[in-house]
Amino acid sequence: MVAPKKGKNASAPSRPGRSLALILIAIVALTGGMFASGHTTPRLGIDLAGGTSITLRAVPEAGQESAINKTNMDTAVDIMERRVNGLGVSEAEVQTQGDRNIIVNIPKGTNSEEARQQVGTTAKLYFRPVVATELSGANATGSPSPSATGNPSDKATDKATDKATDGQDKATDEGGASSTPSDSASASATGQGRAASDALKADPSPSAKPSDGASPSPSGSAAGDAKLQQQYAALDCTKAADRAKAGDGSKPGDSMVACGQNSQGQWQKYVLGPASVDGTDIDKSEAVLNTQTGAGWTVTMKFTDNGGKKFADITGKLAKNQSPQNQFAIVLDNEVVSDPYVSQALTGGSAEISGNFDQEEAQGLANMLSYGALPLTFKEDSVTTVTAALGGEQLKAGLIAGAIGLVLVVLYLLIYYRGLSFIAVTSLLVSAGLTYVIMSLLGPTIGFALNLPAVCGAIVAIGITADSFIVYFERVRDEIREGRTLRPAVERAWPRARRTILVSDFVSFLAAAVLFIVTVGKVQGFAFTLGLTTLLDVVVVFLFTKPLLTLMARRKFFASGHKWSGLDPKSLGAKPPLRRSRRTSRPAGPVDPKEA
Repeated sequence: MVAPKKGKNASAPSRPGRSLALILIAIVALTGGMFASGHTTPRLGIDLAGGTSITLRAVPEAGQESAINKTNMDTAVDIMERRVNGLGVSEAEVQTQGDRNIIVNIPKGTNSEEARQQVGTTAKLYFRPVVATELSGANATGSPSPSATGNPSDKATDKATDKATDGQDKATDEGGASSTPSDSASASATGQGRAASDALKADPSPSAKPSDGASPSPSGSAAGDAKLQQQYAALDCTKAADRAKAGDGSKPGDSMVACGQNSQGQWQKYVLGPASVDGTDIDKSEAVLNTQTGAGWTVTMKFTDNGGKKFADITGKLAKNQSPQNQFAIVLDNEVVSDPYVSQALTGGSAEISGNFDQEEAQGLANMLSYGALPLTFKEDSVTTVTAALGGEQLKAGLIAGAIGLVLVVLYLLIYYRGLSFIAVTSLLVSAGLTYVIMSLLGPTIGFALNLPAVCGAIVAIGITADSFIVYFERVRDEIREGRTLRPAVERAWPRARRTILVSDFVSFLAAAVLFIVTVGKVQGFAFTLGLTTLLDVVVVFLFTKPLLTLMARRKFFASGHKWSGLDPKSLGAKPPLRRSRRTSRPAGPVDPKEA
């Protein structure tokens, strides 16, 4: 007798050991990575760890009340969110409140102070030519500024070195502060503590500033404005009140006075010409460690097509001037954050600012250049320190509720499924362990932080995971009721249970994905955790629950249908085992047909 061939629908022999070994390897690898990274606990959000909450209010400029609209507010939220994320502040929440307020929540333990300073710096960013500058409230001494350069090269560096000597001699002959080549390579003072050194690919000659304490007079078109001269003479940048008023009321097309702080912490005052390049003309800015030329940390800028043309035009004009009028000031919130100088037109749509930057200074300047141009002006209304006490109490209450729910689920499994509850509880523990390890790893990887809604999502996932076990167990029990033994029942029940589990988890994941996309703030934490645990449910059921039940079905306790196994055929009301009916032999002789 020839055995029938197996068709396509015939199930392949089950190999549960492979699946269990695979998930065991994954657990060990993830756990090892967690301990190796040093992040053995999930990062906590602002409601659990505490932090700072900043309220910013949009302030309309003269005649621009209509500018405060939903589009501009959403744009401002996006820029502020990129600002704080650019500083490495994870789980910072930036969202609108009402028509003109923005709330920024910065968790504790991050660069919250620096983020507060940059988020609060809300005015537009402009590039303005420097007309005159000097130290405020002190005798001015010559010091070179950071250089802006186009394409770095060794040849350009040598040329810059040659020009340095000529520029220094020229500055000395004109009565300015003299400096030696070594001075030019080390000394500097620029905006907001950014030190400057010899220029790469640009004229590094120091600014010729008087050393007798006399204020230089603005020159050019700005010099004809008597009011501007008076403002410049009276400006004392060492006084906070004067700094706050500097540049008030000035428009992009007007000349203005401004203040900036150098690397020694001294305030410097400026006369600046009309804005030549807008912050929106910068497409991208990055802090780069330049190891080829030994320049250290530099800031690269890439302009838009229109911005590149404007930048090439202004640098070409400035390069023809003597120091300090060959400098351009980067002005943010009416304050000079940097004042690099040039010796040639910088074409090609990109440039580089070099100086004695450290990594933090370079990244701070690059962040301002990238995200400095907000469509609205904001005022800081309030700054509140958020403690973790309230969130800790809510977390404690949530964990107690989750523990109660988990205990009830386990009791139900023990009473109803008896021996099968061992498989269910073990699967729940594996799912919980994977969730904890992955959340711990996601903190340093993508900045995920656990907040109260995320904890709620994890608690809801208990029900989703338990539901998958129940679906599979009931399918197996249905097969036993039909009269099949346990091992074939486990294999026959799996295809139908698998479809049901996949459809159920897909619906849950789809709901979590939609919720994550259409919501903001803390609700996204709930949606993210729900989606993550739903995916883990599929992994655990396929790689752990089903293989473990296949192995247990080979044990006598389960295979014999012990009354405490949860698979007792008698208690389930099973039908008698299916049996084939014996064939009846036909008589050898002919049979007379019966008449109808």
